[in-house]
Amino acid sequence: MNAIFFGIVFIAFTVAAWRQAGWSAPRDDPDAQSPMEALGLGMIDSAEGAVTLALGLIGVMGLFLGLMKVAEYGGLLRVIAKVLRPLLVRLFPEVPADHPAMGAVVMNLSANALGLGNAATPFGIRAMQELDRLNPHKGTATNAMALFLAINTSSITLLPTGVIALRAAAGSSDPAGIVPTTLVATLCSTIVAITSCKLLQHRFATPTPDPVHADGPQSESAAYEESPVEAPLPETTDEAYSTRVSVAVLLGLLALIPVTVVWGKAIAPWIVPGLMVLLLGFGAVKRVRVYEAFVEGARDGFNVAVRIIPYLVAILVAVGMFRASGAMELLIAPLGAVTALVGLPTDALPMALLRPLSGSGAYGVLASIIQDPAVGPDSYTGYLVSTMQGSTETTFYVLAVYFGAVNVRRVRHALPCALMADVAGIAGAVAICLVLYGGLV
Repeated sequence: MNAIFFGIVFIAFTVAAWRQAGWSAPRDDPDAQSPMEALGLGMIDSAEGAVTLALGLIGVMGLFLGLMKVAEYGGLLRVIAKVLRPLLVRLFPEVPADHPAMGAVVMNLSANALGLGNAATPFGIRAMQELDRLNPHKGTATNAMALFLAINTSSITLLPTGVIALRAAAGSSDPAGIVPTTLVATLCSTIVAITSCKLLQHRFATPTPDPVHADGPQSESAAYEESPVEAPLPETTDEAYSTRVSVAVLLGLLALIPVTVVWGKAIAPWIVPGLMVLLLGFGAVKRVRVYEAFVEGARDGFNVAVRIIPYLVAILVAVGMFRASGAMELLIAPLGAVTALVGLPTDALPMALLRPLSGSGAYGVLASIIQDPAVGPDSYTGYLVSTMQGSTETTFYVLAVYFGAVNVRRVRHALPCALMADVAGIAGAVAICLVLYGGLV
């Protein structure tokens, strides 16, 4: 991560310096910003934006970590973990089957599947905290943590609610038309994320365990005593449901796909309010003191949001410099001529390049493309950029937030696997959009 961070900053500075050397103020605009001035302002704006983003996340994290605490005290995470445990234990063999990390991982993946965006972040941070309790190498990502992050960046999605809403606002005649394309693209990226992590995990060595962890992972009781996020100890007497139950649940989720295709626009506004009512209702039925539990979880959300500010500042300033220097534009010009030959038009290339770097930047590009009368939301390019937005995550943002929350500095194979998943998601989006909306049959 050190090399990547410095590399982005150095490239941005070099490009801005090269442009500054040949720059002169236009006669009709003597007050125009020079390339170096634009770079400096971009750095300041990005730093301010990072703090603004973190402050904006406080409310979202407080809300959803509060709901998760209610669900946890009611036993919902244990039930969900038992349902998917036969599948998850194969993906995460280092994690005990009855550890609460399993439930937190499932909640995060469920929120991503519903396209809840920032709502999935608190669940992901909680899952990363749970996984870090089993980490004998504090400050270094374990295989399970790297795999979880890569799966997050692949962002398997059944219902991209935010993109559907944006397409509807842009006047699309079929806002939910990206549901099948998004599903195909996310399946491609998720398969690559899992496969690459399994193949590369043995090629990235782990350091000698810290002295306090020299005997391996802590016992679960000790981990909970040290954790800033309190949680009840897991019950080791629970048994997983049979594999048949897990398969039946997954088939039931897949059966929802045609429902989302037909009624996606109508369903989207109900998801977040419905989630709150269902989780609070579940807690009430289980006789959980829902108000006290919610406040306890919300307090954890505030602490986490403040903790990740330095990591967000570092990543977003580097990305902001890359854009403000003009380095992004230099990449688009030569690449566009090549990618257009394989179904990725020049208009969509900025989206493909920005998506792993800047969520807000990619969202702005998406909005400008589908609102452009010359393109529109229902053109091939409109479907393609919408699918990209709905089927991949902001890799560097997820990496900064999730690993920053547990002070992980050595990310090992997490970043290359995440980037390979991004490439696979873009390739999958191009392929399925060409078949459905590009005239290839």
